[in-house]
Order: sequence, then structure tokens, then C-alpha cells
Amino acid sequence: MALVVICGQPCSGKSKAALCLAVALKESGLNQIVRVIDETSFHLDRNESYANMPAEKNLRGVLRSEVDRSVSKDSVIIVDSLNSIKGYRYELWCLARAAGIRYCVLFCDADETHCRKWNEERREKGEAAYSDKIFEDLVRRFETPERRNRWDSPMFELWPHKEGIEKTSAAILDAVSYLTKKADAKSRDVKTLQPTIATQNTRFSEANSLYELDRATQEVISAIVEAQSQALGGPLNGVSVAQGLPPINISRSVGLPELRRLRRTFIKLTGQTSLSGRPPPSDADSAKRMFVDYLNRELETA
Repeated sequence: MALVVICGQPCSGKSKAALCLAVALKESGLNQIVRVIDETSFHLDRNESYANMPAEKNLRGVLRSEVDRSVSKDSVIIVDSLNSIKGYRYELWCLARAAGIRYCVLFCDADETHCRKWNEERREKGEAAYSDKIFEDLVRRFETPERRNRWDSPMFELWPHKEGIEKTSAAILDAVSYLTKKADAKSRDVKTLQPTIATQNTRFSEANSLYELDRATQEVISAIVEAQSQALGGPLNGVSVAQGLPPINISRSVGLPELRRLRRTFIKLTGQTSLSGRPPPSDADSAKRMFVDYLNRELETA
């Protein structure tokens, strides 16, 4: 039904906002499942997760994968994390678009001074807090959401240091209204993202075609290598991959590095084509036939 991205500086009240929104949605009489996805769901320590770029990239990957598995038209998914990189928010927006659901951003707009104070208070209480070094780094790299960006819109703003965060806060009530309002032909203030051919083909490719393409092209490469080894350097009149498929016309010895390069290029080109037109092959025979045709063209001109 919807994907909600919580966004804000470290210690700006994002987790409380996510909890209040979840409670408000459930109390609104919503029949769909409401779920919060955050770092603590995966027992990830906030300092370790942001200690360096590889760790941070892994954290975002874990959260994104879980969102990808969870989004549906029967649930509201709330992503409680920094979500501070605009490129990452765009990735989440793409997941919502591919699922054909609503999307919005709930921004906890708190200045650096208050966030630093709240972080220190948590540390004094023995609660989870950021180290000074990591806190400063995250604050410096934070990319503020902008309404003009489609992946930051619609955006509902909370001001924790001025108004606090409650389930009755204006921004949360506005978000609940947006997420639960019945959409029809006359509704202009509620937008359900529509999947495009690109997003649909991408999901299909990830689930089936990529595996078949990888396996089929590897089998073709193995068949060529085996045929050349059996020929002991002699001439080849053609390599038969499977019954019903055209032979691969090879008039010279083709090394494994060159075959691997051609295979990588073919897989890349097939993926690019699927985004703009014909869908990628969904079975091994189709993938082999396409790869054999590609090899015959490339090796003929090589």
C-alpha cells in the first residue's frame, strides 16, 4: 500500500517519529499491516555500521533488500534510518514505484545543536548513542530532502525541538491522512506510483532471467572450450551447443579471456536492452540462442 521513508540528522527523533506514525496508522482503523524496518531489527550497532564506507554501504544494502522483500499493496512499510543520502532515497522511491504503491517522506527537521545535545543525553543515560567522530561525520554528509525532488515528495516535516513528537503531531496526522485516504479519479492530492516497463523488467530479470542468462552463457563458453581442447589446436567446423540451436562458427582459436569478455559484454547489453524494449530471456534455451547469435556476429567480425 505504501512506503514511508523517515529522514533526519542523527538523534533527531526519527525512531520516535516512526513509532508514533505506526501507532497512529493502526489507530486510524487501517486494515493493512504496518511494519517498521530499522537497524535494530538486524541487531546492527550504529557506531559499527557507520564506522567506514564499506560498513555503511552494507547497512544500506541490508535495509534496502528487506524493503524490497517487504513492500506490497497489503502493507505500510516505514523505513527508520538516517536515509541521509539523496541517491539512496531515490533507490527506495524506485522500489515503491516498482511495487505500484504510495510513497512519502517524513522529515525530522532538527538543527545540529539540538541533535548533538540529545546524543550526549543518551550517552549519559547509557542508551545507544553515536561517538563524537561518527556524529560529526554524519552531520557533515547529511543531504537535506527537497520537495521538488520526486523521491522527497510528498514530504511531511516535523520540528522536534519546537513541537516535540507525538502521534497527534500535525505532520504525523497529515501523513496518516495521505496514506489512508481513498484514492479515486478525482483525487489529485494522493499519488500512487505506477511501475514502468523498466522497473517491471528489472524485477523480473532479478528473479528469473539473470540466473538463466548467467547459467546458459557459462554452458556455451564451457562447450566452446571443451570443443577446442578436443580439436588439439586443429581447425573447427563449428561447435554444437545443443540440439535445435545453430552451431557456433569458429575458424580460429578463441582464448578463455576473450570468451569471458564477450560473455560479460553480452550480459550487459542484454540488461540494457530489457530496460528499453524486449524483455530478457526467461529460459536457458532462449538465452543460449541469443548468446550463440551474438558470438557468431562478433567472432565473424573479429
